Amino acid sequence: MAVFRRLMGVAAVTVTAGLAVAGCAPVKFGAAAVVGNQRITVAQLGTETGQLAAAVKEFPGIGKVTSLELTQETLTWLIRFKINDQIASADGISVSTADSQAGLKDVYQEVAAEAEQDGISNVSQNEALAALGIAPSLAAELGRYEAIDNAFLKAANGGSVPTSATSAAGTQLNSAECLAAKSLTIKVNPQFGVMNYAKYQVVTGPDTVSRPSGTAQTASISGLTPAC
Repeated sequence: MAVFRRLMGVAAVTVTAGLAVAGCAPVKFGAAAVVGNQRITVAQLGTETGQLAAAVKEFPGIGKVTSLELTQETLTWLIRFKINDQIASADGISVSTADSQAGLKDVYQEVAAEAEQDGISNVSQNEALAALGIAPSLAAELGRYEAIDNAFLKAANGGSVPTSATSAAGTQLNSAECLAAKSLTIKVNPQFGVMNYAKYQVVTGPDTVSRPSGTAQTASISGLTPAC
């Protein structure tokens, strides 16, 4: 499904002891990120990260991760959702509640199938979301994200969603995503990291001074600006 094409190379979230959202020091205007003319507030980020922390704690088989990584995974998804909303706006894509529910089902079924191949059965929807680094409270947003991808790919592929991630339609979606992200002039509060446009992922930046507690990810200077 489309979401897995977009998630290639993004590590799954894992659990650790003491998964509170740590180190949320005061920031200018209370923004964790600004995407276009919309703010993702520190309060929203804290709430959703807390939901994710609780979910991954419920499924210890997922593994281990730091509180910083949980925060960055959550902020990553909150930004990705807004990028896809921009794609929908730019391309006149409208998705219904039913489309979003179908998109969420697609994601869940693919995660469950991947887990089954690894010998893990009976994966619940919340466990699948936690493995993707998404709080269960954001399930509907993920469904909409997938539905937008599928609608774009279907239109670009002559009426059907392509099965290959390397299809011409997939290339068009990559371009649309890049242009959408660029148009939004995404600004991430350095307390939480920087935007890596290679994967549309929040990572620890080389100049981060104040950040949530936990072991920082290895930063890369590549991908810090859109390639388009």
